[in-house]
Amino acid sequence: METIEYRPIGVCSSKIFIDIENDIIKDVRVIGGCPGNSLGIRHLVKDRNIDEIITKLEGIRCGNKSTSCPDQIAKALKEYKQKRD
Repeated sequence: METIEYRPIGVCSSKIFIDIENDIIKDVRVIGGCPGNSLGIRHLVKDRNIDEIITKLEGIRCGNKSTSCPDQIAKALKEYKQKRD
């Protein structure tokens, strides 16, 4: 299993950790931000393929912000894939 550590930009959260095994998300931990939303995201992405999650979360906005914690998770996963490939 591999763990991504990502520093989000433009959102309330300060750090995101994502555990991945064979392109499947095993866990997501968001430090800071909205605890309830982070917990919901954690449960929804668990045991899903990273490409599916990128497609679902990419471009989600939070209020007037141009990004959100879900969008930042998608960015972290895209960055992971680019570095890996």
